[in-house]
Amino acid sequence: MSVIAAPANRSNISVWVSFLLLILGTLGAYQVVGINQALLFLVGGALGMTLYHASFGFTSSWRVFIKERRGRGLRAQMIMLALAVLLFFPALGAGELFGNPVKGNVNPVSVSVMIGAFIFGIGMQLGGGCASGTLYTVGAGSMRMIVTLIFFCTGSLIATTHLDWWFNLPHLAPISVVQSLGVIPALLLNFVLFALIAAVTVYFEKKRHGSLEAEPQSQNQGFKRFLRGPWPLVWGGIILTLLNFATLALAGRPWGVTSALAVWAAKTASFAGFDVASWNYWQQPANAKALTESLWFDVTSMMNFGIMLGALLAASLAGKFAPNFNIPKRSLLAAIIGGLLLGYGARLAYGCNIGAYFSGIASGSVHGWLWLIFAFIGNSIGVKLRPVFFPGERPQPEKLTGC
Repeated sequence: MSVIAAPANRSNISVWVSFLLLILGTLGAYQVVGINQALLFLVGGALGMTLYHASFGFTSSWRVFIKERRGRGLRAQMIMLALAVLLFFPALGAGELFGNPVKGNVNPVSVSVMIGAFIFGIGMQLGGGCASGTLYTVGAGSMRMIVTLIFFCTGSLIATTHLDWWFNLPHLAPISVVQSLGVIPALLLNFVLFALIAAVTVYFEKKRHGSLEAEPQSQNQGFKRFLRGPWPLVWGGIILTLLNFATLALAGRPWGVTSALAVWAAKTASFAGFDVASWNYWQQPANAKALTESLWFDVTSMMNFGIMLGALLAASLAGKFAPNFNIPKRSLLAAIIGGLLLGYGARLAYGCNIGAYFSGIASGSVHGWLWLIFAFIGNSIGVKLRPVFFPGERPQPEKLTGC
C-alpha cells in the first residue's frame, strides 16, 4: 500500500510546491519590475503546462516523421504557424499592437544560420529535446534533461567567445516578407508553404501506412482532461500561438528561449572568476545589461523559469512527477554532447526552434525558413546517430519467413 501511495503523495506535494513558486514568482516580478513582467512570468507558466500536457515536442515530431513517416506532429506545427502568421503579420506590418510598439525576430540570412541550425538539429536528437522541450522536461522531473540543460548553457557560453567570426561569414541583411511583400501577399505565401509541407507529410504517411494516424484517445474528458491532460497536439499548437502573441503584446517582441541560457552560463562563469565582461559579445549594450542586471529584469529568463514551473505543475497534476536518477552512461554522454551542440548552434543561428523557427517564421523572417531546412537536415543526421547512444533504437534484423 505504501509503495502505491508514494508517487501520489509526491505528486500532491509537488502540486503545492509548484503552485506556491508560481505565486511567489509572480508577486516578486510585479514587486521588482512591474505588472508586465509578472504577466510574462505567468505566460511562461502557461507555456510550460501546454508543452507538457500536449507533449508538444519538436524533436519527437521530427524524429517520428524521419523514422516512421508519421506526420501528425509536423501537421500540428503547420497549423500553429498558420495561426501565428495570421495574428503576427498585421501587428508587425502596423508596427504596433494595442497601441504599443512591436518588433519581430528578423535576423540575417547567413552561413552561420545554416551551420548553427544544422548543429542544433543534431543536438536535438542526441540531447533528447529542443530548447522548449529541454525546459519543460526539466520542469517535469527529468534528471537526464537537467544534464542537457547544463551543457546547453555551457555550449551557449562557448559560442559567445567567437561569434564575431561566425557572423562575419557570408550573409545577407535581414529579410522580412511582411516588409518586402506586404501583409496580405506575405500571408498567402506562407499559407501555401504550410499547406505544401502538410501535404508532403500526408503523402509519405499514406504511402507507407495506407492511412493517417489517429489522435490518441484519453480517459480524461472535459475539465479533468484540461487539468490533467493529455491534450491533442492541435490544442497545444493553438494555445502556444496565443501565448506567443501575448508575449508579443507584453514584451514588444515574440517568444524566445536561448538568450537567457547564455546569460545564466555567463553569470555563473563570472561568479567562478572568469572575466566574461571583457568578451566582445558581453560588451554589447544589451548583453552587458543582461549580464549585470538581476534575472528579475530579464524577460526571457523569467519566462523560462515560468515554463519549468508550469511543466512541474502539469506533471504533478497528471500524477507523473517521478524523477529518475538512473541514467545509462551512453544516454548521459548523448545528453552532454547534445546539450553542447544545442547551445552552440542556437547562438550561431540567432535562436532555436522557438526564437528562430516558431517566432522567426511568425515574424516573417526568411532566416526562420532557412533554419527549418538546415535544422531538419541536422535532425536526420541525429536520428541516424541515436542508436550509438540508445542501443534499444537499433533496427532489429528481419526474421526469415516462408512465402
